[in-house]
Amino acid sequence: MRFPPLPSPRDVVHLYKLQARKQLAQNFLLDMNLNRKIVNKAGKLAGSYVCEVGPGPGGITRAILEQGVEELIVIEKDPRFMPGLQLLAEAAKGIESGYANRMRIFQGDILRFNMENLFPKELKKDWKDEPPNIHIIGNLPFNVSTPLIIRWLEAISTQTGAWRYGRTPLTLTFQKEVAERMVASVLSRERCRLSIMCQYLCDVSFKFDIPGKAFVPPPEVDVGVVKFTPLKRPLIELPFPLIEKVVSHIFHTKRKLVKNCIPTLFPPNRPDLTAQMFEDADVNPDILARRLSVEEVGRLCHIYNIICQENPGIYKYNFRDPEYIELYRNRRSIELAKIEEQILHGVENT
Repeated sequence: MRFPPLPSPRDVVHLYKLQARKQLAQNFLLDMNLNRKIVNKAGKLAGSYVCEVGPGPGGITRAILEQGVEELIVIEKDPRFMPGLQLLAEAAKGIESGYANRMRIFQGDILRFNMENLFPKELKKDWKDEPPNIHIIGNLPFNVSTPLIIRWLEAISTQTGAWRYGRTPLTLTFQKEVAERMVASVLSRERCRLSIMCQYLCDVSFKFDIPGKAFVPPPEVDVGVVKFTPLKRPLIELPFPLIEKVVSHIFHTKRKLVKNCIPTLFPPNRPDLTAQMFEDADVNPDILARRLSVEEVGRLCHIYNIICQENPGIYKYNFRDPEYIELYRNRRSIELAKIEEQILHGVENT
């Protein structure tokens, strides 16, 4: 679709005197060829409903509108970008009659934004059906990308937010090293907590990378474009917080054997529970965490869930919590004092 004559994204930046703010981790992608390439990786968008996160000066926004979408919703935190986005919204109205509400603009923080009712109810599909005619696209600021995808993964697991409509796909940008972790396979050095959390819920694919010099200002790292399509059935069927807790413990130290990580799930006086985890899950404790498959992690999560049900209070245990540290330090002191008393009592009797 052809727009009426409009300033380019680069001109918009100069027109409104926009400068990327370091505290918001902003980097503008002004090359329209790259913006269109990101949008093309999302799939066919003609006639679809799209939500763009962090549109900034509107490069990706323009590429999405060119695809002939039914409706585009943009969510932007920084009020400085509103005039430029409004310019695009006005231009979108004039492309064809009947597109009066083709683009909607929301100002807000995506980490707190409720996506529950963004789209028409008739778009909703059963989770086991094909994905709905909805897409989420965004060039994410580096400082929110990881916490945001974890928040969205939890929404996928509970089928809430944008995923109450079905298996809504996402096409997003991340620091290249973060993108590589998301798709990292077993044995890969990049395999980590994020790899498991993404892969147990979604089909995750690395589409292409963008050199940092393509952005304004250029970041010190390159960028990767990743597409997520939620699976019809998660590879681990347990509550998201429980899985996240177990996976976080498994990967909380780099290049460590699994047998040195699992014990932190339990109080120091319960080594028997660690042994039970490995035995019942049939997982070798003498391997590195990055060698674990999603299936093996899933078995560990299931056994941990059983242990928590059989031992009330275990799930709440946090080895980093000063209260627990002090509690078990005191218990240990009491136990040592009893042993010392027994020894002294035995010597006196002798």
